[in-house]
Amino acid sequence: MADLLWYQYALIGLIFVWSGFVRTGLGFGGAVLALPFLLLVHNDPLVFLPLIAVHLMIFSSWIAWRGHRQIKREHPEQAGISNIDWPYLRHTMKIMIVPKLIGVIGLLTLPARVMTVIIFCIVIAYAIGYLLNRPFRSKNRYVDAGLLMLGGYVSGTSLIGAPLIVAVYAAHVPKHQLRDTLFVLWFILVVIKMVSFIIVGVDLQLIHHLWLLPCAFVGHLIGERFHQRIVSAETPLFFRVLGVVLIAVSVVGLLWQP
Repeated sequence: MADLLWYQYALIGLIFVWSGFVRTGLGFGGAVLALPFLLLVHNDPLVFLPLIAVHLMIFSSWIAWRGHRQIKREHPEQAGISNIDWPYLRHTMKIMIVPKLIGVIGLLTLPARVMTVIIFCIVIAYAIGYLLNRPFRSKNRYVDAGLLMLGGYVSGTSLIGAPLIVAVYAAHVPKHQLRDTLFVLWFILVVIKMVSFIIVGVDLQLIHHLWLLPCAFVGHLIGERFHQRIVSAETPLFFRVLGVVLIAVSVVGLLWQP
């Protein structure tokens, strides 16, 4: 990112504030709702994915640990209680691991332009679900397995498989464990991707973490307040507006290809 202009850096900083807000506020979507905007600023997924991955690792582990401490304080008499559904997490990882690795290989071998088009098309599919207030849902174990495998693959290619995975987890994980269980899952999936980045020598953009982590932290603080409000309330209007914006951004991104 060394050759970008000042206003592009400013836009990237604002987008990472947005990413931190979405990640903490919703429990997922920090990548899928930020990548389209980032790719309009600089059209190369491999520049931003390491940055998003590190932020995911830091904030997901932090939030899950805070949830663990909180539940221990609230229920000190129950030794086996947990804020994470470990059995279901282990079960789904067995389904997702192979597609995840295949997706990582695809990301590292396909040209950046091809990956950008794939990412925008996936985002449009998600955005239509938001716009129609019909997000992905699953009530069949075979459909569950298919969504998990596809989500693992998409997560491997671009870190934006969350809506597919959440569709399954929301149907099987208790509400009070859902967000923290998802954060542990994101951490595991991101570690796999980061190891692959290091092995093949992808630039991790370490210098840019010095100023982008504070941006994401600001979004995280705002997202914490938002999360408290939506825990007991449905916000379909928010997701519909979000769907319209994502479709518009993705269409512009697809048309604005070099």
